[in-house]
Amino acid sequence: MSRVGKKPILVPNGVKVSVHSDSVEVQGPKGTLRQLVPPGVMFDLKGDHLVARPVRDNDSSLAKFHGLARSLVANAVEGVAKGFKKELDIVGIGYRAEVSGKQVIFSLGYSHRITFDIPAGIEIAIDKQMHITVSGIDRQQVGQVAATIRALRKPDPYKLKGIRYTGEVLKKKVGKTGA
Repeated sequence: MSRVGKKPILVPNGVKVSVHSDSVEVQGPKGTLRQLVPPGVMFDLKGDHLVARPVRDNDSSLAKFHGLARSLVANAVEGVAKGFKKELDIVGIGYRAEVSGKQVIFSLGYSHRITFDIPAGIEIAIDKQMHITVSGIDRQQVGQVAATIRALRKPDPYKLKGIRYTGEVLKKKVGKTGA
């Protein structure tokens, strides 16, 4: 059995969990998520704890799915209870972003502006045109949207301009010397 899969998931107050044969549906104050469960893994609701268990105890090939399923459902429970967020910083002279309806418009030093459509279930807030906060209840979707925004202008290794995660440490490359 998987070590990660053995850990029970604490279901906070205000969160309802319903277990189906192929999925787990989680409802909370922030919204509703339905997480599909890999075959070979089942969930049991015992009071305020949710426990994952493999269908066959002695099958070592199910261990990887056991831990995966537990992690996915734990992320769904945390997402509907508290939500997830990723923060990015825009670094560079003239680089900026602004929210316009259901789109974010970026000026990132290219000859044109970049328009990014905000997906359903994601909220994007921009502070001082340089700090972006991506938030939502689905951890995978929040991370993917943040990675897509970062890919619009990755940090340059020489001048360190571009879009980076808040707190990301970059190593600056030394340019050529004129010697």
